[in-house]
Amino acid sequence: MYNFCTLFDSNYLSRGLALYYSLAEHCSEFHLYIFAFDDSCYNVLKNLGLPKTTLISLKEFEDEELLKAKPTRSIAEYCWTSTSSTILYVLEKFKVDSCTYLDADLFFYSSPKPIFDELEDDSILITEHRYSPQYNKDLKAGKYCVQFITFKNDEYGLTALKWWRARCLEWCYAKYEDGKFGDQLYLNDWTERFDHVHVMKNLGGGLAAWNVQQYDFYTEDQKIFGVEKSSVKKFEAIFYHFHYLRFFTNEEIELGRRTLSKSVLDLFYKPYIKYLDELKRKIQLVDNSFDPHGPTIKPKNWKTPILFLYRNLRGVYNIFDKTKFLES
Repeated sequence: MYNFCTLFDSNYLSRGLALYYSLAEHCSEFHLYIFAFDDSCYNVLKNLGLPKTTLISLKEFEDEELLKAKPTRSIAEYCWTSTSSTILYVLEKFKVDSCTYLDADLFFYSSPKPIFDELEDDSILITEHRYSPQYNKDLKAGKYCVQFITFKNDEYGLTALKWWRARCLEWCYAKYEDGKFGDQLYLNDWTERFDHVHVMKNLGGGLAAWNVQQYDFYTEDQKIFGVEKSSVKKFEAIFYHFHYLRFFTNEEIELGRRTLSKSVLDLFYKPYIKYLDELKRKIQLVDNSFDPHGPTIKPKNWKTPILFLYRNLRGVYNIFDKTKFLES
């Protein structure tokens, strides 16, 4: 049995549901603890009654220390601050053997079993960003990404987890300061600071816009495979992190500011966005008072034409009319 937890609010509800359904398709024995970060999200999820889940409200979850930090953090910063606390909550309240935190904008394409098989006798699993050289942000964003992080409910796992929670309560902001950034840079020295820490080796885990330039992708028997461009090493895609995907109120979408190949767009982004739209319709049958994609107004200022030209020249102007993008 794999125990997972995630957190999201109504602005990420379609993504959170996509994560759940992708797990349900590819992972036969799992339980997902969902921390609903606002009432609209909680009420829709409660109405849907998803199997293999436990729904936890902010009122149940928040403790005195989190509530003390909350007024000093933005919404995103508070989510980062809370990540370690959600894992600890699951381990302590539900007495499970281990818990893996998942970012809500992950999507699974095959079973995570090969990742967990790597852990063996270790107690903590962390994931590298594996940046493509042109997008390396190790110094400011960290070598490791919190997207998929596992702790066993033992001495080693709890020691690291409680240390991380304490640091995030002290400082967790969306800026680089004194060797810290959000909740991620705290992980940089864990292989030396703590015992029994394993770094994920499987290239199929942690695919994202910041590293996919290193691989060629193709499908075979409805499965997605990648091949390292620098070798002939082949791997099956396990999960993709759809970081920075934004929906604008004018029906445009943005995929971030990194080069994305046609195969990446066709195999990952287009099916995912179509699926999110299907889930949006499902959600709005329950509650149509909000948009579960969390749309924002596309920024417009004097820099916009310059940025358009600059990003077009670099091949990273990944802003599209959603309908045309999905039909292309």
